[in-house]
Amino acid sequence: MKSTQVLLKPAVYIIGAGPGDPELLTLKAYKILSQADVILYADSLVPKQILQDVRADAELVATGNKTLEQIIPLAIDRVRQGKSVVRLHSGDLTLYSAIGEQMQAFTEADIPFELIPGISAFQAAAAKLSTELTIPELVQTIILTRISGKASSVPEAEELASLAAHRASLCLYLAARHIETAQEKLLEHYPEDTPVAVCYRVGWQDEQIWVVPLSEMAAVTREHDLIRTTLYLISPALQEAVTTRSRLYHPEHNHLFRPAKKG
Repeated sequence: MKSTQVLLKPAVYIIGAGPGDPELLTLKAYKILSQADVILYADSLVPKQILQDVRADAELVATGNKTLEQIIPLAIDRVRQGKSVVRLHSGDLTLYSAIGEQMQAFTEADIPFELIPGISAFQAAAAKLSTELTIPELVQTIILTRISGKASSVPEAEELASLAAHRASLCLYLAARHIETAQEKLLEHYPEDTPVAVCYRVGWQDEQIWVVPLSEMAAVTREHDLIRTTLYLISPALQEAVTTRSRLYHPEHNHLFRPAKKG
């Protein structure tokens, strides 16, 4: 990919790296990443190939073994030295990225920052599966959620079984270590033959995806020893052939840019 030179200010650029495939970086993210002075990257979640086109003299700092109390002062120091700093997260920044406390710290330190969104694993997984997660008259809602774990608890109103009651296309993050509990809660409302895509390291070079009935979700997870970087897509859309046509491009559908055909 040919990069166009961009003028980077002394600031922190918080970037969503996407699920792992360097070609799924947004063009803006790629330009900034390839020209930044300093890159603080979550090495436990971001594969090395994402960094393949960074500057040879860029300062690379892996943060997988660091706390926020170590990361934030380093970023602030480099910006105050007049450098451009990338804080590189996996996936998309809106999902489980823990950027809220980072933005607050930069604001309090009067350090400018900018957010650059990324593609989420659920989008990449659906594309790999050639699946539309919203099929007319079958399912029209996508739920993105997780199950309570050590790092974060889920509010009672968002408990997994209550979300499963909608039988929507449900994208379950951060659940591999608690998969038996998750399967039990999902089975309270989804039929046991509901298809589930078990997606391991989507976009990475060792990506694997299995599509199995919901009743086998936990067994497949344990069989392949999946404990992290695993996403589950639970949806009737995964097995349903499209038999109901969307009205969007139907010749009888009238909208602002296209009058309906008569007869």
